[in-house]
Amino acid sequence: MLSVRFWGDRGSIPCPGPETVIYGGNTSCLEIRADEKLVIMDLGTGVRTLGDWLMANDLKARGKIDADIFITHTHWDHIMGFPMFTPIFVPSTSLRIRGPVSYEDDTLEAIIGAQLSYRYWPVRQSELKAHIEYDQIKETTLDLGGGLIVTTKYLNHPILCLGYRFEYQGKSIVTAYDTEPFRNVFPTDPNDPSYDENAAIEGEEAAKEENEKMQRFFHGADILIHDCQYTQKEYESSKVGWGHSSYEYAINAAHKSKVKKLAMFHHDPGRSDEQIKELETKYKHLIKDKTSLEIVMAQEGLTLEA
Repeated sequence: MLSVRFWGDRGSIPCPGPETVIYGGNTSCLEIRADEKLVIMDLGTGVRTLGDWLMANDLKARGKIDADIFITHTHWDHIMGFPMFTPIFVPSTSLRIRGPVSYEDDTLEAIIGAQLSYRYWPVRQSELKAHIEYDQIKETTLDLGGGLIVTTKYLNHPILCLGYRFEYQGKSIVTAYDTEPFRNVFPTDPNDPSYDENAAIEGEEAAKEENEKMQRFFHGADILIHDCQYTQKEYESSKVGWGHSSYEYAINAAHKSKVKKLAMFHHDPGRSDEQIKELETKYKHLIKDKTSLEIVMAQEGLTLEA
């Protein structure tokens, strides 16, 4: 069985409080299970409660915690829960942390580990008890063993960011956050002083090609977990280039790619439970009887089976 459980689904910053009780206020963290094999997606603040659950269940049942961890990118909301992940203090824990790093001098280990310094945290990285391996990855396909295969895809975000496609026994779960549609970055108005006809044409073709690659990456997925931080109106008004998508875009992309279930993810930190519920009701009504696609809002504690 291939499944995913949400431990954190907020974007940008944790937002605890009375208005985020239902959908949750923790930043991104997913638990993916391929039968007994454990994969963790992102180390946002949701990984703290996941760690506590693993200590009470996996450690108790198996005597150890063994996991492959994949980082979408190194923005703080996706790694800031790492110092509070209890299994890193347990000697029997084995973790393989993989993710992309933009063109910087620091390694993935240095970027994540920098949080574990006395200026930020009372425990240093060198004092951790778990066995931890780091691997910087790009677009690739990896065999994680036990029949679980993961394929990565570059997304459209201000720093290097990867989407992941997990495939197991004919089922698939795909993640696509933080990302927005690829677009032509060259001026297309002939009256613009920077206009170059060839560049404009090439830019259009490049954006179209990348968006088509995304469609192929999603194709036929049982579950697609997609960035949905904004409505289309919000996105077009002032959020273009911020690296996040709209509900409308994600729904349309999932429908075109024949995705079975879309989990709308990376909720805006300013969005209340009531507002998210209203948006869920709105979009379910809009697509009713128009597509076989099933849509659901990501919610802390929710488990979906592929």
